[in-house]
This record gives sequence, C-alpha cells and structure tokens, in this order.
Amino acid sequence: MSGFVYNKNRSARAFRSKKEEKRYWILLITLIALGVLASYGLLVYGNPVPLDSPSFIPVVKRRMVAITAMIISAICQSLATVAFQSSTNNRIITPSLLGFEALYGAINTSTMFFFGASVFVNFSGIESFLFKVAIMILMCLMLYGWLLSGKYGNLQLMLLVGVIIGTGLKSVSSFMRRLLAPSEFDVLQARLFGSVNNAEAEYFPVAIPIVIIAALLILAYSKKLNVLSLGKNASTSLGVNHQFGVIYTLVLVSVLMSISTSLVGPLTFYGFLVATLTYQAAPTYDHRYIFPMALAIGFLIITGSYFFMYHIFRAQGVVSVIIEMFGGIVFLIVMLRKGTL
Repeated sequence: MSGFVYNKNRSARAFRSKKEEKRYWILLITLIALGVLASYGLLVYGNPVPLDSPSFIPVVKRRMVAITAMIISAICQSLATVAFQSSTNNRIITPSLLGFEALYGAINTSTMFFFGASVFVNFSGIESFLFKVAIMILMCLMLYGWLLSGKYGNLQLMLLVGVIIGTGLKSVSSFMRRLLAPSEFDVLQARLFGSVNNAEAEYFPVAIPIVIIAALLILAYSKKLNVLSLGKNASTSLGVNHQFGVIYTLVLVSVLMSISTSLVGPLTFYGFLVATLTYQAAPTYDHRYIFPMALAIGFLIITGSYFFMYHIFRAQGVVSVIIEMFGGIVFLIVMLRKGTL
C-alpha cells in the first residue's frame, strides 16, 4: 500500500485554485485604481489656482515632481525588499537595516560639519546625487562581495557587520550634529527626514533609467528568485548557482535602495511594511505575481499617506514619520510572532 497521501490544497501552479487567482487579480486591480485615484487627488485636489488659469499647469507640474518621486520610491523599496528577503530566505530583515540610511545621514552630516551651511545647501545638484548613489553602491558591493563570496561568508555575518557599520555611522553623525550651530542643525535635520520634497526634477533623467533597468532585471529574474527563496541546499539541488544568484540580486537591490535613499531620504520600515502586506495579499510564492502586488501596495501606501496627511489632516511634515511608525510596529509584531531573525 502506498504511503502517498493526496492533498487537494497542494498545487504546482502559482495559485492553489482558480478562486485564489481571481481574488488576486481583483485585489491587484483595486489597489492600482486606488493608487491612481490618490495620485490624481494629489495633483488637483486643493489646488489654489483655478482650472482655467494659466498658472494651473505649472502648479500641477510641480506636484508631478512629487508624484514621480513617489513612483520611484515605491518601485525601489518594494522590489528591493521583496528580492532581498527572497534571496536571503528571510522575511524579517530588510536592506534598510544594513546601513543605507546611516550612510546617507553620515554624508549629509559630515558635509555640514566640515564645510558649513553654505556648501551644504549648494551641495544639492546632480553631482551630489550621483556622489551619494556611488558611495552607497560601493559600500554595499564591498559588504556583499566580502561577506557573501568569501569562504566563511554567510548571511548572519553580513547582517551583523551591516548593523555594526550602521550603528557606528549613526554614532559619529550624532556626535557631529551635537557640535553644530542651532541654525545649521535645523537645516540639516530637514534633509535627514525622508520626504518626496527632497527630490528635484533634475535628478530624474539619471534616476529613472537606472531604476527602470534594475527593476526590469529583477523582474526578469523572478523564476530564479522562486528557487533562491527555497534556501541554499534546495536551490543548488535544482541547478541554480545560489552564491551567484544571491550576489546578483543584492547588487540590484543596492542600486535600487541607493537611488531611493539619495532621492527622498531614509525610509527604514517602508519597504518592510510593503513586503509584509504583499505576502498577506498575494497567496503565492511565484514572484511574477508577488512583484506586481508589491508595486501596487507600495504605490498606494505612499500616495494615500501623502494625500490624507496633506489634505485631510493638514500635517505635511509628518508623513514619513507616520509610515515609519506603522512599519516599525508591523516589524515588531512579525518578529515577536516568529521569535527569530
């Protein structure tokens, strides 16, 4: 007598049933529609200029800069977090915990500390954007290449070193901020909060092509990520070069995270919030379906948050704080439920 027991809930398909697949597409379309609606509201709602005024279009164009920054942030954070968690086979840690925000803060703080407010304010063009992106990518490549490709390299060591580097950079930045004049501190602090108002339209011709290329490469790697998410032993058994796959994915993750952080500033738990909600909304392990859901949820969260905080609660300066607060709460809940990193 065979010991095989048939389980009707198991399936080789992306979804266990047609009902789950239908529910997925309905939810995805709904989330996209809500995100588009929130974007439209940000563009035209509360516009002080009448629709027939010649000044209406310039106001909308200025708001389009913020919408574009939101789209870039949503793409970078959602794809990077999901890909990072899948390649490392861990749904708690995020690329934000490995020092991106700490390095961003250290670059800005050291610029203010050593060169003064005038240089800091002028250090905001395309050159400074490219400099920040290059430094972040270089740091990540060194971290990943050394800790993951070495003989004794492993995920736990990479996470530990990343957290230590981030903590050290934050400590140095905090020390330098204490020595700044009050006026310099206020100018610096405004830059250190994650906000789409930090983005400038002149960054987009550089940022958008890089983000598109990195996003397409990650999306094209979806099937390999399905295997990588099974772990090193399983992926190796299935013929996938686990070490190359992880490093390749993390390089793309570092590019996306560097662009997002340099463009709008730190968003530590935004990506984690998006990824966690995506896993709940998409009942599948197929990244061809996880990634679109992550993009839709990420875009809706950031556009919806800005719309409600700007036009309903009239609190423009706390949007990123609210997103980070909810993301941090979700992170603590998930970590306490799992009981381990």
